[in-house]
Amino acid sequence: MNKDDHLLFLDFEFTMPEGKNNPKGFYPEIIEVGIVSVINKEIESEFSSFIKPIQFPILSDRCKKFLHISQEKVDEGMDFHELIDLLKKYDKGMPNTVITWGNMDMKVLRHNCQKQNVPFPLTGKFRDLSMEYKKFFGDSNQTGLWKAVEEYGKKGTGKHHRALDDALTTYNLFKLVEKDKQYLEKPTPTTIGDRIDLNKIFKKYAT
Repeated sequence: MNKDDHLLFLDFEFTMPEGKNNPKGFYPEIIEVGIVSVINKEIESEFSSFIKPIQFPILSDRCKKFLHISQEKVDEGMDFHELIDLLKKYDKGMPNTVITWGNMDMKVLRHNCQKQNVPFPLTGKFRDLSMEYKKFFGDSNQTGLWKAVEEYGKKGTGKHHRALDDALTTYNLFKLVEKDKQYLEKPTPTTIGDRIDLNKIFKKYAT
């Protein structure tokens, strides 16, 4: 299997601080995961689950309102260590590429692993599709995921800020960007008429 044949599209949602009255030492923890596993350009599997935060288990009102998520749903979620075991299974010990929109997902995952003293579960390459999109279209600012989809004249999948929906939206946007890249890398071959000025030839033989 080639290194780009196995693609993992990941999206996490995190806990958010309330404001000035944050717990001492607060840091974002993963509370929802969305995974889209793609092998040989076909979706192999999808996964979605809430994750119970460990260090700061009580969600802020801001977090619940922004993500439209309830404390009860998160409390019923899987354990963080179960998430790590799951990511190891998706990693499968084979070369793969993890694709996210933005770099925050991997930063928070690494930080959460460090805080829980567990090894980082992913061994493949990492691609930040938002930076690729920015460079490809020459944007000066980083574009939001759903805005980028709308710029293609498309709509995001499901609801924004739901982990699996965002992971699927990232996958769909990835396909659009890759198609455009291929189009630019393989321009239509020029014809002989494109290479020579036929008007000059006609004038030459007309005289």
